[in-house]
Formats: sequence, C-alpha cells, structure tokens
Amino acid sequence: MKPIQPAAGDVSLGSEPDANAAPGGWRALAARFDASGYAGIVILALLIVVVFPLALDTFRLNLMGKYLTYAFVAVGLVIAWGYGGVLSLGQGVFFGLGGYAMAMFLKLEASSAAATSTQTTPGIPDFMDWNQLTALPDWWRPFHSLPFAILAVLAVPTALAFVVGYAMFKRRVGGVYFAIITQAVALILSVLIIGQQGYTGGVNGITDLRTLLGWDIRTDHAKLVLYFVNAALLIVALLVCRWVQRGKLGTLLLAMRDKEDRVRFSGYDVSMFKVFSFCFAALLAAIGGAMFTLQVGFMSPSFVGIVPSIEMVIYAAVGGRMSLVGAAYGAILVNLGKSWFSESFPNLWLYLMAAMFIGVVMAFPNGLAGLYEAHLRPRMRRMLGVTNKEA
Repeated sequence: MKPIQPAAGDVSLGSEPDANAAPGGWRALAARFDASGYAGIVILALLIVVVFPLALDTFRLNLMGKYLTYAFVAVGLVIAWGYGGVLSLGQGVFFGLGGYAMAMFLKLEASSAAATSTQTTPGIPDFMDWNQLTALPDWWRPFHSLPFAILAVLAVPTALAFVVGYAMFKRRVGGVYFAIITQAVALILSVLIIGQQGYTGGVNGITDLRTLLGWDIRTDHAKLVLYFVNAALLIVALLVCRWVQRGKLGTLLLAMRDKEDRVRFSGYDVSMFKVFSFCFAALLAAIGGAMFTLQVGFMSPSFVGIVPSIEMVIYAAVGGRMSLVGAAYGAILVNLGKSWFSESFPNLWLYLMAAMFIGVVMAFPNGLAGLYEAHLRPRMRRMLGVTNKEA
C-alpha cells in the first residue's frame, strides 16, 4: 500500500511550519514592501521627521526646511520629466508664483495702518509707499484673505501651466523646443517682476514678513512647527506621486514617453497627458514656493528666473529622474553641498558645484537612485534573505 499523502496545506505531525517558506512569511512581506516603493518613503520620512530634528540645531534645521521646499519641485519633475518625458526648464516660475501668492498675504498682514503709520500712505506695503503709490491695487485686495491666498497658490501656477502646456502640446511642440519655451517664460516673468517694482517689490522682492494670522513666524518655535508642516506635506506629495506611478496613469505616462505614436494610435490624447504631467509638476512646485516663503520669510525674483529653474532640474538629475525619493534626496544633498561649499570655499564654490554635478552625471547616469538600485538594494535584499522569486 502506498503511504497516505497529506492533503495540500496539511502539516505533518511532529513538524512545525517554516515561517520563512510560508506565503505570508516575513520575507514575502518584506519583498512586497520593498517592491511597492513605499519603503524608501518611510525611510525618508523617519529621516526628516525624527533624525534631523534630533541631530540639527535650530539654524541648520531651518536650512533643512528650506531644502525640503526644493524637494517639491524635484519630485514634480520626476512625474513630468522622468515619467512623462516633459522637460521643463522653467519650474522656478511656478515655485515663484506660489511663493509670491503667500508673500502677498503675509505682507498685507504686516502692513496694517498701525504698523505703517510713519508712511506717507499708511495701510499699504512699504515698497508701494516708496514708489509713490497712494492706494492698494485692486488685484492685491483679495489677498487679505488667507483662504484666497491658498487658493491662489494652487490655482494660479496650475492655470499658467495649463495655458502654456495646452498651447504647446496641442501643436505637438515638445522636446528641446518646449524646454526653451519654458526658459523664455521664466525670463519674461522675472523681468516683469523686477520692472513692476511698485507692485511686486522689484529686485528685492517681498520682505519683512512677520505674522501668519497673528502668529509670529520669525520665532524659533514657529520655524520648528513650519518645518514639520513642510515635512508632512512633502511626505503626502510623495505618497500621491507614488499612487500616480503605480496606477494606469503612470503606465500611460511611461508608454507615452517611450512610444508616443503607439499611445496616440491606441486612441489616447497624448497632448492632454503631457498637459496633466506639466500641471501636476507646477502644482507641487507652487506648494514648495509657498512653504519656502513661510519657512524663510521672503520671496524675490531670484527664485523665478532661468538659473534657479536649471538648478531645480539638477536636483532631479542628481537624485534620479525616475525616482521620487531619489529626487528628494537630490534636492537635499545638492543644497547641502551648495551651503557647505559656499561656507568653506567662498571663491570656488560655483566650480565645485559644477564639478559635483558633472561627476555624478558621468559616474551615475541614473543618479543616486541608480547607484542604490545597482549596488545597495541587492545587498539589502540578500541581508533580508529576499529572493527575486519572492519579489
């Protein structure tokens, strides 16, 4: 007689199940978590929410908060450039518009009649008084309301991105031509802001921002609170972008980037997918700009023009234009290098920054994320005992 074989799923007497071999074992769980892409977001969240506040003093933590605002732009570029194939060299436009919208509200709050009683015309921002304006312009008045300012932060940059993107992509203008057009938009806006000094603060920008609904944003405690708000918003942005990546939309963006004609012949409106990716990146950049204004306390045209826009692309390129978390690390590391080089080598820091960027691009074409995928991630998977089959 043949021995009775245990039914599928049965466990022989006297033996214990192998937890590592079970379909729901910890290795399978680790593999699924690793493959989902959320592990990197969790690690980054722990770093910016726990490690940095414990390890850095108030001044350095405030600097880190400033760097995190740039990470919004870099993450948005991963969706637009890395996935959608839309390279924008004018993201400073949207960063600046978001920052200026928030700065206008804060400046009006700091320009009460009592606070500006020594001016020729009390109740208007100081730079307007210096430029002999005698009344607040009508388009400034709605910014007395914080909800309107927040709406403007989100809507104005997105609307501008939609107009530019729709006009270009519907005519199948893309690639380097679109990149040049975005640079032109950045130049036009920076010149406009500087030229309209009486309405925008000119080259100095909007400065001397003090309170948010009566709360003094210049104190150390306020900067700490704003840092955590900034970090939380960045984590939410990363999660939303990851959701976009893992869905059908992310698949279509990749297909559009690699085989645009095939996607078009399949019946999809490629131009509107490009418009979406461009608008989405603009929205994230605007949120970063608004948080920059709150974190740093001013906004100027120096963050709007061509040079800062190219720097923002460098953040994504150094971190890895296909990696959300990599782009965030790229923004942090590039700005850390910029601060350290400028402090330690004030006469050479520009050359050192250029050398760092060129070296990273030449040695790691896929950025820091490519380095992690090629070398660090396989080692971590071996340490966990995770096999390719389990992933």
